[in-house]
Amino acid sequence: MQFSSYAKTLAAALSLAVVAGCSSGGGTQDGDQQNGGMNSGSSTQGMSSSSGATGQNSGQQAQMPSENRVYFDFDSDSIRPQYESMLNQHAQYLQRNSSTNIVLEGHTDPRGTREYNLGLGERRANAVRQYLTIQGVPASQIEVVSYGEERRAASGNSDQAYSQDRRVVIDY
Repeated sequence: MQFSSYAKTLAAALSLAVVAGCSSGGGTQDGDQQNGGMNSGSSTQGMSSSSGATGQNSGQQAQMPSENRVYFDFDSDSIRPQYESMLNQHAQYLQRNSSTNIVLEGHTDPRGTREYNLGLGERRANAVRQYLTIQGVPASQIEVVSYGEERRAASGNSDQAYSQDRRVVIDY
């Protein structure tokens, strides 16, 4: 009797350990490691040096930017250079409105496992968070949520539809 209870407890603990181990991998569903978490740090660090002056020269009051989506390449959490100026505008607005908070919603296309896509959505949102904090936005103003593949932007299974799904939405 006591051995059976011990075995059940051990099996439950082992199951949790396996699930936790599976969710922390950085590879694709096929096991390839394309980004491994390194790209988001290196790409945002490189972008921060060129964009710092942009926010300093503006004498105008920052307005809430109308663009609020950052799109990503397949299986990537690297911020494309074309989104730097938009993110700089968000950073300026948040710095001048310290009581304003945002939620960064990470999304993916439906390819890959649910666990992997939740992780990738979180890495994408954290890349945007890191970029904004490097620009001077306090981390306390930023919340990160990953929806993975659960909230698609476009229906269909084409590359066009998938490209709209791979995004971070900045929600005020």
